[in-house]
Amino acid sequence: MLRIIAALAAAFTMSGASAQQWPAKPVRVIVNVAPGGVADVTARVLGARLGETLGQPFVIENRAGGDGYIGFSEVARSDPDGYTLIYSPGSSMMIAPHIVKRADLDPTKALVPIVPTGRVSLYVITHPKVPVSNYAEFLAYAKANPGKLNYGSFGNGSSNQLAYELFKQIAGIELVHVPYKGGAPLITALLAGEIQSSLDVYATANPHIRAGKFKLLGVASAKRFSLLPETPTLAEQGYKVEGGTFFAILGPAKMPRGVVDTLNREINRALQLPDVRERLTSLGIEIAGGTPEALAATIAADVQKWAKLVKERNLKFE
Repeated sequence: MLRIIAALAAAFTMSGASAQQWPAKPVRVIVNVAPGGVADVTARVLGARLGETLGQPFVIENRAGGDGYIGFSEVARSDPDGYTLIYSPGSSMMIAPHIVKRADLDPTKALVPIVPTGRVSLYVITHPKVPVSNYAEFLAYAKANPGKLNYGSFGNGSSNQLAYELFKQIAGIELVHVPYKGGAPLITALLAGEIQSSLDVYATANPHIRAGKFKLLGVASAKRFSLLPETPTLAEQGYKVEGGTFFAILGPAKMPRGVVDTLNREINRALQLPDVRERLTSLGIEIAGGTPEALAATIAADVQKWAKLVKERNLKFE
């Protein structure tokens, strides 16, 4: 872990344009996921606020695909002058290297951390026909029917697949993995009863939970979510499983430290504004913020966590 943190920290440099000169023109923010999702909406909320405070437009551009590498590559090869940034789910940085073998690009070395903006947790949900009413009953039912239940994910190597594999490992249950191509088909499959369970985010799961179409059994998080305070964490129920992912803004390695500090300061300020906090919380985001060094440490810890799981579970992502 220390080696990863050192590599990330070494990406900072004082060379190039100073913070006083920046920004002197529009700033591109690459979002390496498709439009319309939580990451995309959050990037646009923060981009609009930064444009107001820093006096230049922050132009959001979606570069989805390649398990995040299309966006990573574009930013990594850009000039490290602070005018091309990336807004990315942390899971892309942690999981993509296990799916796409790219010797030419390691996001943890090619990008410099700027600030974590928030975190989304994953919720254990089941189809209503699964004969359980709480988490303990679900575990008992799964243990009584090993290999007969299945769970869906956003796709091979996705954040909720890995979180569910951790869930299975800790709980000692076996369910069959069914990958889908994104969140929308996953929700459709669970509504139809093609799969019995999944881990999903608040923004897409909650409307169906409120309508009684999904059962909510717990949240894979360190603490309860403010909009669902009655929902216990898995840790509270005896199983320390933390899934989900964080969102962060990063730039190409060797960005001037003065620009990094300016961005970090202004984004941290924006995250404390009531209207920004309300909008992000409504999407199921727990507001973060913090220093570049803290983000580097989070990335390093998550890299180790998921690499260990992939090895122990012998996961393949073909």
